[in-house]
Amino acid sequence: MDRSGRDSEGIPAATVARLPHYLRALRDMQVGGAATTLSAELADVSGVSSAQLRKDLSFLGTFGKRGVGYDVAALSAAISQVLGLEAVHRLAIIGVGNLGHALANYSGYAKRGFTVVALLDSAASVVGTRTDSGLLIEHVSHLERVFAREAVTMVVLALPSPAGQEIAERVVAAGVREILSFAPVSLQLPDDVVVRSVDVAGELQILAFHAAARTSNEAVED
Repeated sequence: MDRSGRDSEGIPAATVARLPHYLRALRDMQVGGAATTLSAELADVSGVSSAQLRKDLSFLGTFGKRGVGYDVAALSAAISQVLGLEAVHRLAIIGVGNLGHALANYSGYAKRGFTVVALLDSAASVVGTRTDSGLLIEHVSHLERVFAREAVTMVVLALPSPAGQEIAERVVAAGVREILSFAPVSLQLPDDVVVRSVDVAGELQILAFHAAARTSNEAVED
């Protein structure tokens, strides 16, 4: 993703962020046996307007047919290709505390094109143990060797903030350019590194704002 907010295919960043929601909805439809779907239906289950859906899908090419809708399998395949899900991405999770354990044991990776191949931590209490999924937790000091051995292509950081920057720099030096970070710190990395940050506390604060606003509105109405 460049600084203009578009990826290498010229698709806006906001559109790319919505594509996984469309793909999930389409795959659920496939499981349910649906062959086609109308834009209004797909938009509704994806939580966007029909106009927004059509605009987003226009960046992928022409798929919908007036009066017929979208071919569920074809559109699903097209979105998967754009998202780069035709190849399996090999994940390493760094930081195997409570959050890291939960992420490591998540069962939904495979059907979405990902597989967890490495777990790393520095705590003596967890290094050398295995998660419920059977993966061995290795010491983070071996990061470079583990990445090379397992051909890691993406990394999830589930670390406390003091260690986040240093570990992220080692990840990049090891050749990985895609990072999902739960570390509560703004990572300073080269422009060609794509970092998606998940700020749980920040999201809860946004929910708190909406809760306070609703309470205030209800008080005015009373």
